[in-house]
Amino acid sequence: MSSAHHGEVTSAQGGIGHAIAVAPAESRDLGHDDYDEKKQQTEANLSELETGLEESLSSVDSDEPPDGGTAAWLVVLGAWCASFVGYGWINSIGTFQEYYESGPLKEYSSSQISWIPSLQIFFMSALGPFIGSVYDRYGIGLLIPVGSFLHVFGLMMASLSTKYYQFLLSQGICSSIGVACVFLSALSTISGWFSKRRGLAFGILATGSSVGGVIFPIMVSNLIRKVGYGWAMRSAAFIILVLLVVANLTLKIRKRPVKASLSRQAMAEPFREPAFLTLLLGLFLVPFGLYIPINYMPVAAIGAGLDQQMATNLVAFYNAASGVGRLGSGYISDKAGKFNIFIIACYVSGILILALWIPASGGVGVIVFSVFFGLFSGAYISLMGALVAQISPPEQIGYRNGLTFLISAIGGLTTSPIAGAILESPTGWTGMKIFAGVLLLSGTTGILFARFLKTGFKLSAIF
Repeated sequence: MSSAHHGEVTSAQGGIGHAIAVAPAESRDLGHDDYDEKKQQTEANLSELETGLEESLSSVDSDEPPDGGTAAWLVVLGAWCASFVGYGWINSIGTFQEYYESGPLKEYSSSQISWIPSLQIFFMSALGPFIGSVYDRYGIGLLIPVGSFLHVFGLMMASLSTKYYQFLLSQGICSSIGVACVFLSALSTISGWFSKRRGLAFGILATGSSVGGVIFPIMVSNLIRKVGYGWAMRSAAFIILVLLVVANLTLKIRKRPVKASLSRQAMAEPFREPAFLTLLLGLFLVPFGLYIPINYMPVAAIGAGLDQQMATNLVAFYNAASGVGRLGSGYISDKAGKFNIFIIACYVSGILILALWIPASGGVGVIVFSVFFGLFSGAYISLMGALVAQISPPEQIGYRNGLTFLISAIGGLTTSPIAGAILESPTGWTGMKIFAGVLLLSGTTGILFARFLKTGFKLSAIF
């Protein structure tokens, strides 16, 4: 309790004592009726003072997020912009995989080229514990501006790149570090402003990446044909810069951070919780199944007979459907349980890979898969942060979000190279799709067990 508030409480208590002391003294000079009237008035004053004190203490001790209000929704706006330029950009990497294979890096194999998007996913996620710890300790004062600069600078340098190592350094590393600083900070900020409507807030945030994933592939592919790769990248960087300015102006934390490093005991605490460990295991496996369709959908579409423009549009179809899925899953999860909706959506996504993507041999089948896979897999982006917040203490949300992103980064780093190697093996496309579907279903099962550790084997529990 602050010293100012302590002074108010002490002053009020002194006023109560003074009222009690004065009342008997005055009664010596008053009649019996006057004394009773004065006594009733004093008791009424005491009751009012006690009520005021209780309300004051309650307001000070209350730590509940506001779940709305102008400041809270402005934070959501800033987080939406961060999601648009962060995961929205990452969601468009399938466009670059296809372009690099047929353009400036055509002398390299699909597996070698895939290290560029893999590094984007890895660095965006692997820095999670570091960024989360900085967030918990210092807030977003440095993370958002520094991340904004690195993201835009990396893309500007990518627009000038002509060699493999230059694409790796600019787009694969520099830009990705910036995305990590901006997006992970925005993700952690939401939890401080929302509790009962947290799923909806995360769902709105996640639609930003879907809108970005719709706009960037179409815009970049069209601009590459009309003005060349360099100006296509610079145009995207300018749009990203504008949205990052909005994010810098609107994102803020609700509570001042505690400027103290987490103790070793606190840093080890998540690893002593079976539910959190099982959640980490599940989130390690799930990206293997999710990122393969995102990265290889355009290439697979061309192999199925679609032209290059329609193959590029598949990424937009996926992201448009994913936006609906992210918002819908976030809204429904506030009523049906965040773990419940996440698990159902990821199980359906895995089944779609095995039952729809594998037999899809023509353009229609590939398009239908991209739409339905986007619709259900959107819950991964929408609810992953909400799952962590649901089973974590508030003071460790940033750190634990970072841990989940770090563990998923391993999948993000190795998914495309492994998929490329499987694709070049005798099993080809079928083997790669089976690999994706099985690992997605396995990871989802791990998250189901994390839920059981918290709720028991109660399938109907809202959790």
